[in-house]
Amino acid sequence: MDETDFWEIVDGTRDAADGDPVTHAELLVDRLAGLDPDSVIDFARHFEARFNRAYRWDVWGAAWVLLDGASDDTFENFRCWLISQGRRVFEGTLHEPDALADLLDRFDPRRDGEAEDVGYASFDAYERLTGNELPDLGLDEPSEEPTGRPLDLEDPNVLTAAYPRLWSRFRI
Repeated sequence: MDETDFWEIVDGTRDAADGDPVTHAELLVDRLAGLDPDSVIDFARHFEARFNRAYRWDVWGAAWVLLDGASDDTFENFRCWLISQGRRVFEGTLHEPDALADLLDRFDPRRDGEAEDVGYASFDAYERLTGNELPDLGLDEPSEEPTGRPLDLEDPNVLTAAYPRLWSRFRI
């Protein structure tokens, strides 16, 4: 499975779920369970590599603005959600986190920004296919701290300066 296949599966299942993250996860598990186990492992590698790439202070700051705060667990779920939004939103956010203000058509913090189940889809699909747990993916362990320059996420002045478009669109 190449990167294009990965994103096509993410996009197709998200579109079919009409943006609902729980339904998206269910459809993703069903779609992956229709593949062979090696393809599911490839999908999991693509997902985890992107999940780790998004472990950055500037992305955490964007999540903090959108969700009015984001604990460690919330940020993990946000990164799953970010991947679930597709290549354009994911890559655009990594390029410039404040661009999320322009990349999102809508954002409802009660429904959006959290897709923990999407993060488990390849694990669930692999177990459904094989009866076994997903094997080690052979990826480097992520760093213990987010990459980039730390931000004072508790300071609204820091967040307003770092994310002016996100702040004005989603916090005012």
